[in-house]
Amino acid sequence: MRFLVSVPASTANLGSGFDALGMALGLYDEIEVATADGLSIVVEGAGSGEVPLDETHLVVRAVRAAGYTGGLALRCRNVIPHARGLGSSAAAIVAGVAAGFTLTGRELDTDALQIAAEFEGHADNAAASLFGGVVVAWSEGERYRAVRMEPDARVRPVVLIPSQESSTKTTRGLLPAEVPHSDAAHAAGRAALAVHALTTDPSVLLAATEDRLHQNYREPAWPDTVRVINDLRKLGVPACVSGAGPTVIAFGDLPAEVDVHGFDVRRLDVDTAGVRVRPLD
Repeated sequence: MRFLVSVPASTANLGSGFDALGMALGLYDEIEVATADGLSIVVEGAGSGEVPLDETHLVVRAVRAAGYTGGLALRCRNVIPHARGLGSSAAAIVAGVAAGFTLTGRELDTDALQIAAEFEGHADNAAASLFGGVVVAWSEGERYRAVRMEPDARVRPVVLIPSQESSTKTTRGLLPAEVPHSDAAHAAGRAALAVHALTTDPSVLLAATEDRLHQNYREPAWPDTVRVINDLRKLGVPACVSGAGPTVIAFGDLPAEVDVHGFDVRRLDVDTAGVRVRPLD
């Protein structure tokens, strides 16, 4: 049995929707999967020479969590930058879950999201990579849920990727235990507006992506990221931190006067398909 799994990158939070909003991006890791005797892993691109090549590899762990226990041969072609806030770990997990379901003859269902989200403790990135489009994710007790929405065709994301890495664990440690009630109310209203902006009316994205819950608290981890965001927003360009950073995600054209030195600027499509599996041979 041999097949190819293609899984999109994702951006989470989108400013106001902390741990709730996600969107799939047209940047894809590919994993060739084959049944085999034993375990072999080849990694090309991002993470090559850095990630483990045994049962602790994230894709393998997700395959096992999805119920497949047999031998595997994996070739991972990684394009999504690691530790940049573009959902590389969620993409690896979703790829592994999709592979595990395929190897055990199951269709992807709500259990796939549950298995994937349990790895990270929240479902926004995983749901985006799994379903594509725009997602709202939440939890009900120990169950993770998400709904997918079709993005408006006028939503035109640009990512600005710095060479600096960041980790969710580190940046979460910068967040306060409590926030003012007014900031919580602000976040609720702007997150609701973001759903409308991303699916119906991108003209209100500037207001919709305004955040008071997490970005300013995390500024010590990536000051250049916050500087670029503030500069873009002052010029009317919707911009926010992508996930745990330090990547910036913006919408529309970037003014020439904004200094983006040190950032790799890429315009990406919004992926609308999510993870895909196709047979090889």
